[in-house]
Parts: sequence; C-alpha cells; structure tokens
Amino acid sequence: MISPRYPSTFRPATDFTFRMLKNSFTKNVTGISIPLPSYLRTTEMNTIMTSTAQPTKKTISIVSEPESINIIENLIEELRTEHNIHEDAFGNILVSVTEAVNNAIQHGNEYNPSKKVTVTYEVEGDNLIFTVQDEGPGFDFYNLPDPTAPENLEKPTGRGVFLMKHLSDQVIFSDNGRCVEMYFKTSIH
Repeated sequence: MISPRYPSTFRPATDFTFRMLKNSFTKNVTGISIPLPSYLRTTEMNTIMTSTAQPTKKTISIVSEPESINIIENLIEELRTEHNIHEDAFGNILVSVTEAVNNAIQHGNEYNPSKKVTVTYEVEGDNLIFTVQDEGPGFDFYNLPDPTAPENLEKPTGRGVFLMKHLSDQVIFSDNGRCVEMYFKTSIH
C-alpha cells in the first residue's frame, strides 16, 4: 500500500529516483535553465522528492536599500559556520547571492524602500539553494549583453548575472526574471 504522503499516481521508489525526477524538471537551453510549466512542478511532487533528512528552509524579507546587503552577507556567514561550508563554496555563494540581491534592489525594485526583496534558503545535506525575488517589472534574462565582449569590458556594471551563472552550480530564472534560484554544493569533493 502507498504511504499517504505520496500522490495516488506515484509509487514509492528510492530517494535517488526522486532526485533524478526532480532534476529533470528544468531544461538547459544555451546555458540558462528554464522551468517547465507549473503543472509539472506540483506541490505533491516537491513533497515526495525531498530526502528523509529534514531540510532547513527559511525566508527573510529585506527593504530595497543597499545597506540591506549586509544582512544577507551576515546570513551567509552564519550558514558557513553552522553547516561547515567549504571555503571555495562559501566564496561562490557569497558573491552569487549578494549579486542577486543587489540586482533585485537596484534593477528590480529600483531602490524603492517600500518594495521588499525576499530571500529564501534551503539546506539539504551538502546542497544549498537560495531564491531571491523582487517586486519589480522583471527583465529579459535571455538577452543580456556579454560582459566579456570588448565593448563591455570598461563598463562598471553588467556582470552580476554572468557571475551568478559561473559561480553557482545551477541558476534558474522565473517569474519574468523577478525570481532567481541558485543551487550550490557546499562541500568540495
């Protein structure tokens, strides 16, 4: 008999099988992971695809002011200590997440202190997932200038998404660019 926590259309299988299934919910197109339609990412599916260990998941909201980035930096430092995050992974996480938050404050919410940036993190084993969401109009994440092109090398901005994509294990944009998920391995093997 199927456990009540499983949807009626699925049969229990190994945790590995569910992880494989969960990872197949995105399709990589030219280096950007794109979520498949929401009906393929149901709450029931997300519930059954977690490991048996209880993940840590927390959400905080910050005002859209540059000083708020300090809160996120302190949070990442606390996570480093609490979860013994490897030094190399810590650096990648710190740069990627602070870039995402800075983009949300500056470009998404346009420094409007009445708009919030929501940061959620989830720790599961040696995996860490950060989600950063703003209240702005979004952006076309498919058509960003290449910061490594000669005409862009001298520009003081335009490297945030580039850094996030190169320092994270996976980056997924959704909600018309208002939301970004970044996946990290916290240990180096």
